[in-house]
Amino acid sequence: MTPLTDAVLLFVAGVLGGVLNSVAGGGSLITFPALIFVGVPPVSANATNTFASSFGYLSGAYAFKEDLRRYRDRLPRFILFGLVGGISGAWLLLQTPDALFRDAVPWLLSFALLLFVFGQRLNRFLAGLSARYRHAPLMAKPLLALMLLAVCVYGGFFNAGLGIVILSYLALAGFSDIHAMNGIKLLLSSVVSLIAIGLFLIGGVIAWQEGVAVLTGTLLGGYVAAHLSRRLPQSWVRGFVIAAGCTTTGYLFIDRYAA
Repeated sequence: MTPLTDAVLLFVAGVLGGVLNSVAGGGSLITFPALIFVGVPPVSANATNTFASSFGYLSGAYAFKEDLRRYRDRLPRFILFGLVGGISGAWLLLQTPDALFRDAVPWLLSFALLLFVFGQRLNRFLAGLSARYRHAPLMAKPLLALMLLAVCVYGGFFNAGLGIVILSYLALAGFSDIHAMNGIKLLLSSVVSLIAIGLFLIGGVIAWQEGVAVLTGTLLGGYVAAHLSRRLPQSWVRGFVIAAGCTTTGYLFIDRYAA
């Protein structure tokens, strides 16, 4: 394909990803495979996708600023874990050879897709578990801290599915206000992504032209979604994400492992 065709494809993928992230989530299941499809190496594609997603996280976190204020005493802890986990995950990504990461990509996307499909059920289950055992021993606190660190490391290493992982953690940690949970999710995603991007800048692994094409599309998609979100049935959007995710993941499995 020509550079212009690649840019158009990435822009369209960004628009779809922006709409999906605003309406139902799962935009990275579109944008990340698109970056690989146009020839961006897997590690660079992952770093570039993190860059393209970060602006959506920041604008979303700002939109939830009032909900976040009610938890301002806990926010420094989330930010600290986000910084430590994000930079650790990004460092691990930069140490991973492209060939090894390429082998892992279909499995990582499968994990993100499963999180998207079953995330709501998982969150309900974890919320019920948290309510049932809210008087558990103090041992739960260090375990939750380790879980939060692991979530942030995952986000720095592989951005797809991060929002669902964070919501699952928050449900297990006893949060129940969905608006506050979404605000914390977006704030934590912003911190993890921004610190990871700093390391990716030093490593020189962001594909800028491709990333700007996706980013521009994502911003437009998010704007369009603000007008469509009340008209599009979420079940249709989720069905599209699942179908697209299965198609791209299946293609990557075949491309990598078929004899």
